[in-house]
Amino acid sequence: MSNNVISLSSLLLMAVSGIAAPVPNAVVEKAGAERITVAVTTPAGAYTTALKRNLSISGWFTVANEGSIQVSGTPGAAVTATGRGKTINATTAFADDYGARMAARRLVDAMVKTFTEGGKGFATTRVAFIDRKGKDNAELYTCYPDGYDIRQLTSDRCAAVGPRWAPNGEDIYYTSFLQKFGNIFRINATTGQRGPLAPFKGTATGAAVAPDGRRCACILSYQGNPELYVLDFGTKMVKRMTATVNAAEASPCWSPDGTKIAYVSDQSRHPQIYILDVATQKTQRFTNKGTENTNPDWSADGQLVWASKRQGQTVLMVADPAKGEGSAREVSKPGSWEHPSWAADNRHVVASRDQAIFLVDTDPEADPPVQIFRNKGNWMNPAFSR
Repeated sequence: MSNNVISLSSLLLMAVSGIAAPVPNAVVEKAGAERITVAVTTPAGAYTTALKRNLSISGWFTVANEGSIQVSGTPGAAVTATGRGKTINATTAFADDYGARMAARRLVDAMVKTFTEGGKGFATTRVAFIDRKGKDNAELYTCYPDGYDIRQLTSDRCAAVGPRWAPNGEDIYYTSFLQKFGNIFRINATTGQRGPLAPFKGTATGAAVAPDGRRCACILSYQGNPELYVLDFGTKMVKRMTATVNAAEASPCWSPDGTKIAYVSDQSRHPQIYILDVATQKTQRFTNKGTENTNPDWSADGQLVWASKRQGQTVLMVADPAKGEGSAREVSKPGSWEHPSWAADNRHVVASRDQAIFLVDTDPEADPPVQIFRNKGNWMNPAFSR
């Protein structure tokens, strides 16, 4: 066995959960690209509020008094969306406000698919994020993109960073300092059951599960310098992928076909994004413009988004890695943007700015960013499930 491969022990399990109440959400301030108008006549209540909110942030619809699509019926029984020669009949049985909101989210995702010729919605996905309460105190939370049903998953009173969802949409991998040094934990977002990924020596951060769910990219320092490794869940082995003695790696993410990993390295003395071919372990520098390029995330349809510092401020950039950095375009105004993460629709990203979390539409004619919720806190490190 080479010195780049080690055996791992089995995972431990623990459970942590909690609830945080939402604060009323912000609304889209102005219309951007042309939208499909939707008239909603369902009675007022949790269902209708969530329905209108999710329609407005979908990127496809706008709620109006009159529309080319009519949504009517009785929440809790049957609701119908009709228009453009198509009809959706939705059964919306629910027992409480949470169930009402989930029924509304399901209808919006069905409307995106039906009325946009096969588009994919993100209303029923979740966002994981961190609330930094102090220097050594940050807890993990989740909510839905509409900003409702915020749930606190940890109450450890220690630092936690970098949540990333597994492909199953249930497990979150994140770095916790619960054991006084950074280690990767896996937590189920529904049950709260969790445990350390492995008993790594040294610091372990930046876990990102491959699209096939069989491997995990992570940054380990057990051999001294923080390097990029790949853990095989089946064999319990890790393989070192980089060897940059005078630099540190961070923030790996997988290409949709699982053949490449984009990551950040400061080997040029400034953080830049590199792309590694997993089979050959050959690395190519991807970014050259900007003093810092960080937090890459790869969409399911092959786009790369990242945060780029330019002239003292940070913007969100999107590019086709196959076409190089020359295909990059700005999708935000300059600010303090960090940690963009793609939604299931391959169009929106969630990102943090000024201690808040925003939904950003990357369409060139899109609405301005929408703040997901307005709860008091230092909200950061958002990540979309898909």
